[in-house]
Amino acid sequence: PTLKALMKHRVNEETPTLGMLGMARLSTGQTVPLKTGVEVDIIQMDKATDVPPGTTSNSDEEAWDISLRAGRRFTIEGEVDKMEEGWTEARVKFLDSSEEEENEISAIVNNPSSAASTESIGDRLSVARAISRAKEFTAPNMNMRDGASLVDRWIELAKQNERHPGQISTLLKQLGEIPPEHEPTERALWVGALINPLPSMGVAMEIRPALLVSKKAEERVEVALEGLLKSIRHMDGTERLS
Repeated sequence: PTLKALMKHRVNEETPTLGMLGMARLSTGQTVPLKTGVEVDIIQMDKATDVPPGTTSNSDEEAWDISLRAGRRFTIEGEVDKMEEGWTEARVKFLDSSEEEENEISAIVNNPSSAASTESIGDRLSVARAISRAKEFTAPNMNMRDGASLVDRWIELAKQNERHPGQISTLLKQLGEIPPEHEPTERALWVGALINPLPSMGVAMEIRPALLVSKKAEERVEVALEGLLKSIRHMDGTERLS
């Protein structure tokens, strides 16, 4: 109810958006919000017209058809304020993948004199490794059937596990083309959106929180590669997810 109320409030804005935070699950089973999240565009919010007769709900609220689109990543700056309507508000800083990777390469954030330091060399190699590894998403892979790339093999298997016909084709249309290999962070985030769509298909482990909290491009690519491979192995039956 709180989320629906927030969306009703925001949809009247000229550019209706809201922020959605990632969630982390502790070893105790408790979930806590992260300091990082994604800006969400409210594309459509209309009263549902195709609710089956006799459908019941735990509340008296009407059903709605809602379309959302993920946008820019952000990190919260300062404190989070709880509003009387039930939602939270905070000041955020939007993140740019190219700037993050450039900062890794140059290591010039607060100390311009560090450009030639060992740390700078290490960061430069880290981004280079991320670009190299990012090629694996779309490169022919001899471990896959017919030498398909990891992404193509996942798509092939996912189409056999759709919740409804055309689900993957619609998802791919919404995502657009996979970003180029020289944009490793954007590639990793694209893969995260591919294997963890909403609603969930239940064929991959949840990697979006890990992608959001990763500090380096190389880490994001590794998270996405691991999630993609485990999902492929789950769907082809070689190693089921527990």
